[in-house]
Amino acid sequence: MAVLDILVYPDPRLRQPALPVSLLDDEIRRLVRDMAETMYQAPGIGLAAVQVNVPLRVIVIDISADQSDLQVFINPEIIERTGATQTEEGCLSVPGIFAPVERADSITVRSLNQDGETVDLYAEGLMSVCIQHEVDHLDGKVFVDYLSRLKQERIRKRLQKQIKHGIQSTPVSDAVTL
Repeated sequence: MAVLDILVYPDPRLRQPALPVSLLDDEIRRLVRDMAETMYQAPGIGLAAVQVNVPLRVIVIDISADQSDLQVFINPEIIERTGATQTEEGCLSVPGIFAPVERADSITVRSLNQDGETVDLYAEGLMSVCIQHEVDHLDGKVFVDYLSRLKQERIRKRLQKQIKHGIQSTPVSDAVTL
């Protein structure tokens, strides 16, 4: 297993829509393992393949407190959304930035699991938010897209400055990083 580099906003590769996985092979299984290791080390609770510069529709999520419940979504598609909720979100690709984002309160997602089986999952609360956040990545969208243009520009400039000066960002919120 390997820890992969996470792309940082405003890297244009984060805007690249992901392609469906056509063959679930050992290469995809290795990608899933590497993504999980990367997510756990970061630390975060979700990671999309696009964030590690692999434009495929693959997501890993683990919202457990002890990193014991890895969920894998291959070619995920949200087939139902209900209700609305606002949650403070962060992102491994937008380090140190947290902001409220409105999303569906509950969803049903259809995807393949690691064994290639189609699975429908009903999710609410944090799991629902996390899946929506990661599916956005697969569609070329970052959570800051939900913010005003002014806030987006401030975040972009702040992160570019930190990258230029080699500064590591530290979280300034109790929100979880997706």
